Amino acid sequence: MSHFDKRAEGWDSGDIRVNGAKTIANAINARITLKNEMDIMDFGVGTGLLGFEIASQVKKVYGVDTSTQMLAKLQEKNSSELSIEPINQDIIKEPLSQTFDGLVSSMTLHHVEDLKDFFNVIYKNINEDGFIAIADLETEDGTFHSDNAGVFHFGFQKEELCKIVESCGFKDVKFENINTINKPHRDFGVFLLTATK
Repeated sequence: MSHFDKRAEGWDSGDIRVNGAKTIANAINARITLKNEMDIMDFGVGTGLLGFEIASQVKKVYGVDTSTQMLAKLQEKNSSELSIEPINQDIIKEPLSQTFDGLVSSMTLHHVEDLKDFFNVIYKNINEDGFIAIADLETEDGTFHSDNAGVFHFGFQKEELCKIVESCGFKDVKFENINTINKPHRDFGVFLLTATK
């Protein structure tokens, strides 16, 4: 059982996570016009904390995750009024053929080992003039997680990340601080990276 499968049951119980997803959704809405004919991919959807915030404004959210237990929790929340279609797949190893009008992602990028591979893959999944909106940690000292299993990056530095995103073909790349997560030992900045194809 993976690290995320083990944590799925209690995933939605923390205020930091739930409120963080709302803050990220608000930041995406402030920068991107979501439309009701859009198909959106939520990469690293987890239990759908961000995806459900977005789902009411678009045609469909497709939630991609490698954790079967996280997706099981997500499906428990699906209703006839509001739902996310789960996709249990490592899309870097097995890319999807489907294309989307945009991609959103919350706090998943630091779990992606090869960033260039990831941005090259998702570039092909985004329709012309589509967008990406990815939130994650600014550079940190490795103390954000109590256990760094599956963590490949201790946050991200603006210039480095923007350069990778641009090198994979995206344009209008922006990186802005949108939130601060206060933990007892220190504060952690959260950024939103947006770009278009």
